[in-house]
Amino acid sequence: MSLVVHHLEHSRSQRVLWLLEELGVPYELRLYRRDARTRLAPPELKAVHPLGKSPVITHGDVTVAESAAILEYLAETFPPAPDGELAGLVPAPGTAAHRDNRFWMHVAEGSLMNWVVMKLVFVNIPQQRMPFFARPIAREISRQVLRRFVDPNIDTVLELLDHTLRDRPWLTGERLALADFQMSFAVEAALALGGPDTAARHPHITAYRERYRSRPAYQRALAKGGPEIMGL
Repeated sequence: MSLVVHHLEHSRSQRVLWLLEELGVPYELRLYRRDARTRLAPPELKAVHPLGKSPVITHGDVTVAESAAILEYLAETFPPAPDGELAGLVPAPGTAAHRDNRFWMHVAEGSLMNWVVMKLVFVNIPQQRMPFFARPIAREISRQVLRRFVDPNIDTVLELLDHTLRDRPWLTGERLALADFQMSFAVEAALALGGPDTAARHPHITAYRERYRSRPAYQRALAKGGPEIMGL
């Protein structure tokens, strides 16, 4: 069966490419471009999955959407060698690593990316077309929402993540796990939006980012799919 990754530029599907490169699984890459004006996914993705979003994969007659579901499907369908470098990809049930993996798989989208997306929205609101007299109001509302709600929630997650990574190279310990692939996009987005100050305040996250960026499989994924975050 042929495996096809329906990849939207500058999107979460980059972590799917990274996992496939690590596993050494052959796949076909179909690249979709964002609308130049809206930056949304093109309607062609609706033909692949009703959500019309990326990532989504097709594997024979099987279609899987949503990052976490795809990562889990790939790990189950193409399990790594039990004695290889990726042996910890899905930690054994009942272990601390298994619990950590499950926790961070959910944190990436449930507790971090939702606030990062909200930050992106409010950062961009003052830049939208509007009557000149409305712009100062929009700017102040956005500033207050970011200061009071969005940034504190992002900081809470980043502080926990930084604390976790202070004495381990990966989220579950010494080995790469699915949670690291899931978290990579959230880390890229949070640090890109936060700027140099955010990176400086979280040195263990910054070092973690450099570790996964330096992996040959990650670099191959970038070469094929392009940068995860626009402008990087």
